[in-house]
Amino acid sequence: MDLQLYFVQIFLASMKSLIPQGDEHENYTDHRMLVGLWSGDCPFFPFKGMEGRRDDAYSAQRHPAPSDCLRILPLDVTDEESIARAIEAAGPIDALVNNAGIGVVGAFEATPMHHIRKVFDTNTFGVMAMTQAVIPQMRERRCGVIANVTSSVTLAPMPLAAAYTASKQAIEGFTGSLAHELAHFGIRAKLVEPGYAPTTNFSQNTQVRIEDLIPETYAQFAGPIFAAFAHPALVTKETDVAEAVWRAVNDLSDQLRFPAGPDALALARAA
Repeated sequence: MDLQLYFVQIFLASMKSLIPQGDEHENYTDHRMLVGLWSGDCPFFPFKGMEGRRDDAYSAQRHPAPSDCLRILPLDVTDEESIARAIEAAGPIDALVNNAGIGVVGAFEATPMHHIRKVFDTNTFGVMAMTQAVIPQMRERRCGVIANVTSSVTLAPMPLAAAYTASKQAIEGFTGSLAHELAHFGIRAKLVEPGYAPTTNFSQNTQVRIEDLIPETYAQFAGPIFAAFAHPALVTKETDVAEAVWRAVNDLSDQLRFPAGPDALALARAA
């Protein structure tokens, strides 16, 4: 599968707000943040204090490609052995941000079940597998944060996105429940909910063309929807997501959800 988003970026950053104070945390690690974002491009990582720090940034990708600003590690979030190798290579992890994902837009009736299973393998089970892989080390240290990136489709029902929405709604419920059980061990769980981001390459991250998922019988219904997509009133930028991720991993309160982008914020307020 030539999917562009089977990856996780690792940043080694000094983030004091991630580290609870007190002698009981004196053996905490070197503040490693394992982050998965939409693209391997450097402009997608505007985290405060991390600009240009190539020696502190790693990228784990399913199909590794050279980068001027990241060190590359192989990773397939649907493969347990690949996850184990990436976790071992990364070393102790203080913050995990899951966002490897596959998009799918089209009529549910026309969406092949084998593709829906691929979507869930990455968007849902891949997130769960990565989360399960880092919990033991965080539990032993009684410290850490896991931020799962979902989508604004979880904030309001949207047409032609049934399978994708289901894969992301599952992670919303998963993270909310997980936050309760992990809090007992000093681990925080958060959600980042990006809006529609047409300037990213996320829409290209699928093996099924939209045209193939809109049968002729759905054309009249789908036409106005795609016309609205072409001229959105509000959109999300890559920097909006990066900033929301930064807020989420540094947040020490009980806040669970962090909408990212003007459109996502508007949907969250209306919910």
